[in-house]
Amino acid sequence: MTCEDPTKNFQPDTGKITVFRTAEGMGIRLDSASAYPGAVISPYYDSLLVKLIAHANNHERACAKMLRALREFRVKGIKTNEPFLVNVLRHPKFLAGVLDTNFIDENKRLFKFEKAENRAQKLLYYMADVVVNGPSTPLITKIPPAKIIPTVPHVHAHQAVGRQGVHYMYKPTEVAKLSGWRDILTEQGPEAFAKAIRAHKGLLLTDTTMRDAHQSLLSTRIRTYDLKRIAPFVAQELDGLLSLENWGGATFDVCLRFLHECPWERLETLRELCPNIPFQMLLRGANAVGYTTYPDNVVYKFCEQAVKSGMDIFRIFDSLNYIPNMVIGMNAVRKAGGVVEATVAYSGDVSDPSMTKYDLTYYMDLVDQLVAAGTHILGIKDMAGVLKPQAARILIGSVRQKYPDLPIHVHCHDTAGTGVASMLAAAEAGADIVDCAVDSMSGMTSQPSMGAIISSLERTPLDTGLSLAPVAKYSAYWEQARQLYGPFECTATLKSGNSDIFMSQIPGGQYTNMHFQACSLGLSDQFEEVKRMYSVADNLLGGLIKVTPSSKVVGDLAQFMVQNKLSAKDVQEKAAELSFPHSVIKFMQGYIGQPYGGFPEPLRTKEFEGRPGEDMPPLDFAKLKEELTTQWGDIITDQDTLSAALYPDVFRDYKEFRREFGPVDKLDTRTFLVGPDIADEIEIQIEKGKILHIKLLAQGHVTSQGNREVFFELHGQLSSVAVKDKEALKRSVSDPVVVKINAFSHDTGMPALVLIQSRSVVSEKYRVKKKDLNFGAKLQTIEVWKTKVMSIFATFTKAWERMCITMYYISVFSDILT
Repeated sequence: MTCEDPTKNFQPDTGKITVFRTAEGMGIRLDSASAYPGAVISPYYDSLLVKLIAHANNHERACAKMLRALREFRVKGIKTNEPFLVNVLRHPKFLAGVLDTNFIDENKRLFKFEKAENRAQKLLYYMADVVVNGPSTPLITKIPPAKIIPTVPHVHAHQAVGRQGVHYMYKPTEVAKLSGWRDILTEQGPEAFAKAIRAHKGLLLTDTTMRDAHQSLLSTRIRTYDLKRIAPFVAQELDGLLSLENWGGATFDVCLRFLHECPWERLETLRELCPNIPFQMLLRGANAVGYTTYPDNVVYKFCEQAVKSGMDIFRIFDSLNYIPNMVIGMNAVRKAGGVVEATVAYSGDVSDPSMTKYDLTYYMDLVDQLVAAGTHILGIKDMAGVLKPQAARILIGSVRQKYPDLPIHVHCHDTAGTGVASMLAAAEAGADIVDCAVDSMSGMTSQPSMGAIISSLERTPLDTGLSLAPVAKYSAYWEQARQLYGPFECTATLKSGNSDIFMSQIPGGQYTNMHFQACSLGLSDQFEEVKRMYSVADNLLGGLIKVTPSSKVVGDLAQFMVQNKLSAKDVQEKAAELSFPHSVIKFMQGYIGQPYGGFPEPLRTKEFEGRPGEDMPPLDFAKLKEELTTQWGDIITDQDTLSAALYPDVFRDYKEFRREFGPVDKLDTRTFLVGPDIADEIEIQIEKGKILHIKLLAQGHVTSQGNREVFFELHGQLSSVAVKDKEALKRSVSDPVVVKINAFSHDTGMPALVLIQSRSVVSEKYRVKKKDLNFGAKLQTIEVWKTKVMSIFATFTKAWERMCITMYYISVFSDILT
């Protein structure tokens, strides 16, 4: 193996070897040259790195051994001829031993190389970047993620490797035993599924823990990594659930934008682990899972792919209850073979005669239109938690009386604390299904408690048939897992339910996000005013049905008014000269549909007739896929093409991030968010049979170019990664203290890699942390602290131990001084 680049006619390559891991095994001999991590290959260096000799009882087996050994080699930092050798060892002529001196010239495919994924080194680079520069995902609160591994409740399964990574998989004999409501759907179809729901005697539950609950409580930041660990338990122990809401809404955007993972892979992974319970998603009608209008064929293509990837029930709504937008989604779902749950978004109070805009007549008219459009299930979606028990009885009772055979599914948030009471009232009035979240992920802006609803209906005609014992175990898992997401915890600002929601009517999924947004705008001490202004802004906009994206329009206008100290009169009088938020302008131009009652004056800019997307030309998916393939040079799937169609800029950023940092979705959540601590040992399964064992050792000092070297152990061998220290780049590299420390480090006369590798022998009691030092960043010379470590230094008698402890302190003090 040589340090030559076969893509450039075997031109010698130079640079620094960052990773050098060799292969081993019976029949393998290595004659190594002076190659090691940290070695610098100069232009005057003999290109030989190592000789690999394989021995077996015949030529073919020897080739197989050598091929295996070559694939186990890891040399990073320089180009080698390894891919060329792999192609040679795979070639039929070489394996048969029938070749001549024209072999290379006649076989050009020897130079067609597989693109190296380099996943291990990319993940090291990601962790190094997070350690040096901080989280890649913006953290909202100052609550750190807990150093905890949530305990997964026991299931009757063995641990094995699935298509998407390490899961608790079922034994073949146990898969057949898993049953649930999805059996009816897959065997008999959506119509029979709807009839079976209506014929069921007890109340059915949908669990929102895997979507709306964490969207409302934790800013939608729950990762697939934590969802897939608990999915098999849910499949086996909570198989009586009608459905799991685990996709759609904001999850699609957040997966790509903040979690750097593919939402389609999430859906397919969970489907593999939970084959028996129907999945449910939130679809924004003609807006799909985006915040704008798309060509109709995008919505159709999206629904078709979602069903293929494992989705069953589509809760279809429009943020303005604009029926034409909903019908597009309904038709697309029906064509794809999914269950259509057309949904009425609820606002106001049908039990209050003084509220005349959104009264019972308004809602019953919407229901009539959705039934005529062919919905399988009717959804009632109370986004803000304002559906009072008495209002639930009136609305659900009226629908049930008029449509006795129509399944009714009710969703609410528990912001005011009335969620359980409202869901029980809805069930008594004729609802077949209600939404809930497992106890530790319920309440406040989330859904009402699953355990509370189950307990309240035990031994009644509406008994759910679910037991509290598995719910308690399920809740215990999420109680621990929730601690990993402290940086997004809503309880940092929201300590309890709040009945003022009946006045402001802020949707649960928006409440905490708007609070965090207010803090970022410097309005944290004016949040009460923001909530008051939310109602004022809503009135200015004509009194909207408020759910994404219309709720964002109201929230943006409210914060705009508070930030600029504007009253309703100011907005009305200065409408022509104010620079309104982008979302408000787009709404007034009709891009998300037409509000009930029309656009209000004086803000109205243009009267739209017809559905916003009906005149948009179809998207050319084949052309888009070709463009993406050209741009990225990767295998672009149909799912990727859809992601790019819905979120072009976000998808581009996602691809760039993954190209630079690799499969970060394989990292555990704490490591993903804030990186590892010194001496943390991490296992990362990147695919079947490939587990990375990584340990963070130390950080080096900042170079004059602003780089900082971070040292790891990868499979027990030293590996280093250099990253740009963004803070250091802001400071002058000519700082005299930094120069002195860099010089002192250089004068130790021993490679830093060797010193860091030896550092593990230094007793823990001799190590210091920054917070333990009293002489801190004002230190001007090395001599001031040099005497303070001499007593410790003297306890080491061996030269390399002294070098090691010196290097450790240099690392600590360099961080402080710079």
